[in-house]
Order: sequence, then structure tokens, then C-alpha cells
Amino acid sequence: MSETENVLTAKVWNLAHVMNNAGVGSGDYVEQVTYLLFLKLDAEREEDGLPSLLPEDCRWARLAALSGRELAQHYARMLETLAGQPGLVGTIYTRARNTIEEPAHLHRLVRMIGAESWSGFGVDVKGAIYESLLERTASDTKSGAGQYFTPRPVIQACVEVVDPRPGQTICDPACGTAGFLLAAFEHMRQKPEARDRETGRKMREEGFTGYDIVAGVARLAAMNLYLHGLGRADVTPIHRADALLADPGRRWDVILTNPPFGRRQSIQVFTGDGEAETEREDYQRPDFNVTTGNKQLNFVQHIMTVLAPGGVAAVVLPDNVLFEGGAGEKIRRRLLDEFECHTLLRLPTGIFYRQGVKANVLFFEARPRRKEPWTEALWVYDLRTNKRFTLKERPLRDADMAEFVSLAKLSARAKRQETERFKRFTYAELAAREKLDLNLTWLREEGATDPASLPPPAEIAASIAEDLEAALARFRAVATRLG
Repeated sequence: MSETENVLTAKVWNLAHVMNNAGVGSGDYVEQVTYLLFLKLDAEREEDGLPSLLPEDCRWARLAALSGRELAQHYARMLETLAGQPGLVGTIYTRARNTIEEPAHLHRLVRMIGAESWSGFGVDVKGAIYESLLERTASDTKSGAGQYFTPRPVIQACVEVVDPRPGQTICDPACGTAGFLLAAFEHMRQKPEARDRETGRKMREEGFTGYDIVAGVARLAAMNLYLHGLGRADVTPIHRADALLADPGRRWDVILTNPPFGRRQSIQVFTGDGEAETEREDYQRPDFNVTTGNKQLNFVQHIMTVLAPGGVAAVVLPDNVLFEGGAGEKIRRRLLDEFECHTLLRLPTGIFYRQGVKANVLFFEARPRRKEPWTEALWVYDLRTNKRFTLKERPLRDADMAEFVSLAKLSARAKRQETERFKRFTYAELAAREKLDLNLTWLREEGATDPASLPPPAEIAASIAEDLEAALARFRAVATRLG
């Protein structure tokens, strides 16, 4: 980060510590920064001669002139009004409320944001400051925000392997705080084609789409893209919606996503004000070949639908998607037969904020229908065996992903060579495996009996729980077949 970014980030985050001592959690703090920063940026748009996006009584100047209880009361009314606005404003302020109970603390935050001319900073600076706040919030385990945060080196590796280009459309159907979308944008804007004015405009305004079912997360994603100059002032590329409810009708060239982990889910259908109206246990979609309550499998089916012909997907998935029977086996068979499923990255443990997660990245491409299977071979890179990472003492870095990126780039697939960690499995070899199990291993785990080399106990316990849940799912499938 630049010196300006460091100074401003420290300034904003130091106030977060003050708020935390007053009972305002880091997640709530970042939300309040989001609300107020958008108001200030809108005021600066007006100063530049552009129309305000906000109702007159909900603008920065009115708020900044107040203090004490009057400030808190007016702020609460503003948030309620803005929540009902359309487009970008409505996405950012959906179900917004003031969580800073002490008016003096709210006034201090208003003054801090009001002291800066934010539009004077480039989108890189504003975006970097905001992303830094999101990352710090994710690392605060009490906030629970880490579940929406994919490790940056994993995101960067996926983007470099897929290599999206200007002119292509990008979607993340479970976008979290928009990490994949922003990494793709940063990658694409370095391409020579992006220098063309019209190409660059279309890329920024029309090239990216994200969905998230959680209102607070969609808010952060929308603000993150807005600060990076993506979308239009009145329209956000982020949709607060359950992407799995229906086929959107649109198709994208690139899908980059890390769907939420978990076993089964109930489905909530939301009314206009964001309240749950009905619930049911699984998705009924004619484009889904299999009906299942496993949300990761449903995301895979959804991605198969929305991927444009010739499009490529990189999807972070838990281990159970690779070996689970029943619906899992049917979906894997469809992946291998109807798509070109060519690359699998086995991720190490210890890199996610949720402990014990065993995950992978699956890369596949959409192909036209034909009788013969499209997948000739699956290349698997094992970054898990004999690798030890933790969030603090030994975090995953870009350098740890460098070998995989150099070996797996899709633009050089014809030149791939096997290494100790990178192996090729033919379609025939995969088809011969029981239940089409894609949980492929060949390296021997060394030093597992050395306590010092083991993951933390909590991580081991969570991993065991994940395996037991997968085993229980298999047993349920058997019980269902037996009637």
C-alpha cells in the first residue's frame, strides 16, 4: 500500500478500536463507514456538478451540520428512507440501521469522514483502503465475516490461470465482498485491449455481475465495486438475491466463485423489504438434472447453466463434492461428459477462516453437446499433502501458488507436463473409480505422527466433523434408496 493508503487506513481503523471499546463490533463499524462514506462521495459528486443520487433530506450537508441526539435521530431516519431507494442506493442501504448507540461516537465518525476529500483520491487508493478494512474485519473471528472471505492468493491464482480478457463477461453467483470480481477487473485492465476507451467503459459498466443472498454482504460488495469504479453511479453490478432460485436467462464467459460451505439448507424467498416469506428444502429447477439439498452441488449445476458456450469456470468446492455418492456422482458424471473438466487444485488446510475446511478449485469449460465425453483427462495439482499453513504464523502467499499457476495456465494446456505434485488422470481412469470419486491422491503424507507437524486441535476436530457429515450424507442416500 502507498503511504496515503497506510495513513488513511490506520486513521479509519484506529477509530474502529475506539468504537469496539464502546461495544461496536468491527463488522458493524465497517457498515457504518460504508453508509457515511457513500453520503460523502455523493456530496463530492454534487460539488463536481453531477446530480445527487439521494433525496434532499438524506444528503451529507444536512447530516454533517448536526450533533448529539438530533444527529442520531436524523441519521436513523435517513437510513430508513435510503433503504427504499432503487438501484445502487437501495442495495447499499437495504435494512440499514445505526448500530452506534452513543451520539458522540457517531459524530466523531462523521467528522473523520468529512475531513477528507475522498474523490480526490484515485479509485485505486479508495478501493485499497476499503478492501483493507474488509480484510481486517474478516480476520476478526468474532465478526463472523471470514466465512465470506476467500484467501487472496487463491483468488489471484484462479484469475491468472483463467486469464480473463476485456470483452468477456464475469460473474460470481456467491460473490461475498466481491474479491473475485475485483481481482478479475485488475487483471483485465492490464491488457492492451483495455486501453481502448469504449472497451474500457463497457468492461467497467457491463462486464461484471455478482450475487449474494446476505443483505449486509451484498452491501459491502456493492460499495467495494463502486469505490473501484465498477458499475454506474446509479446501478450496481451486485444483486442481493439467491442466485440458485432460478435461471437468470443471462450467460457469462467466466465464472469465478467460492460458494458458501455447509451441508443442507432451507431456502428463503424474500419479499421486497428483505423479509423471509416462505421456506422449502430444495430447489425445483427444470435445468437442474438432480434435486438435492447440498448447496455446493446446486451451485455446480447453476454454473453449468449460466456458463456461456466456450466459457470457463473456476469454483472453490469442499472435498465432499468430489466423492459424495447419489446426486454428487450424477453431477460429476455430467461434468466430465458434457463439459471439459480439465483441472483440479487441491488446496491446503489452514488457509480459511473457518477451521478444518478441506477445499479444492475445479476448473471446467462449457462445450457443445456431443455423444463422446468432452473430458479427455483431469490434471490434479496437490497443494495439500505435506503442506502446513496457518492464518497468522504461516499464511498462504502468492509465492506458494506460483508453481501451480505456471503449470496450469489454460493458455498453455497443450504444453502441460507432469511433476511430483501435478498428475494427469485420463477419462478412463476416472470412470473406473467407484462412484466416479475425484478425490485423487498419490503423495504420501510425511511426518503425520509428529505432533509438531499436526494442524491445531480445533482444525483437526472440525475436519473430523466434516468427514462425519459426509459419511452421514452417504448413509442417508443408502437409506433413501432402501426405502
